[in-house]
Amino acid sequence: MVRALGLTSGGLDSILSALILKDQGIEVVWVNFETPFFSSDRARRAARMTGIPLRVKNITGVYVEMLKNPNCGYGANMNPCLDCHALMLEIAGSIMTEEGFDFLFTGEVLGQRPMSQTRPSLRYVEKRSGFADHILRPLSAKLLQPTVPEECGTVDRDRLLDITGRSRKRQMKLAEDFGITDYPGPGGGCLLTDVGFSRRVKDLFDHQEECIERDFELLKYGRHFRLNDKHKVVVGRTKEDNMHISELTDPNKDMKLRMMDVPGPTVLIPSGAPEKIVHEAATLCAAYSKTEDGRPARVSVKGTGGSWVLTVRSGCREKYHPYLI
Repeated sequence: MVRALGLTSGGLDSILSALILKDQGIEVVWVNFETPFFSSDRARRAARMTGIPLRVKNITGVYVEMLKNPNCGYGANMNPCLDCHALMLEIAGSIMTEEGFDFLFTGEVLGQRPMSQTRPSLRYVEKRSGFADHILRPLSAKLLQPTVPEECGTVDRDRLLDITGRSRKRQMKLAEDFGITDYPGPGGGCLLTDVGFSRRVKDLFDHQEECIERDFELLKYGRHFRLNDKHKVVVGRTKEDNMHISELTDPNKDMKLRMMDVPGPTVLIPSGAPEKIVHEAATLCAAYSKTEDGRPARVSVKGTGGSWVLTVRSGCREKYHPYLI
């Protein structure tokens, strides 16, 4: 039995690529890589819908090292698309070798994305991964150089496709032929393409030498204020933000602030801070609470040194806007 390992985002192109190969009698398995910047939710949904086996692998550590200094640089924001794809194919290639898969495949379509799916871009990714001759792209294979599985007859090249460009008409027709009616729209869902999130990632890299997964997860929630080179304060916007910020708090090193007498945000000082910064954080907590401007407010502070209460005057929010990341 021929076995193929495919990278999937859970999108339509990934689904169709797998089904095209499966239609040739090839056993297909998916792998999905997750980090704080993109999740496996869509891939899990696609696997449930199609019945294709899926394995999910967290690659945050090695991904962050690449993200700090990608060989090809970034896209419009902090998205290192080419080196991201190359890294994923490199890891998938190692799995292929270790577990005896015959080749790799992806749902990439030639010309669909102007930066990452041109001929030179696809070739760069292949070479950088170290598995150039074993990466098959079923949707555009007839427009690309034959790969090893095509040349040796493992895959019937005549039954592969020649789709190119950004139109999805052929994919939608193909989905109809395969009976696939429920699939996500285009777009990979990567947070590194988002302007605001990218700004927070850059700030983190600029001010923190060692970053753990929690640090990136925290970037998804609340308002982030950079008070100085060493200290940042995170202020919840919503009840959901407050919940996530609390869940991401490390009681062994962080400080968490809450209003004592009125509704307000959960405020986090990652890794704690000196008295002056804690006072500013308490003032921020009061400013974004139901306390009227200029009125005194009691704020609970919890840190590694215990718990205490600060009384501050609620300040004007606009005062802190220059510190927003």
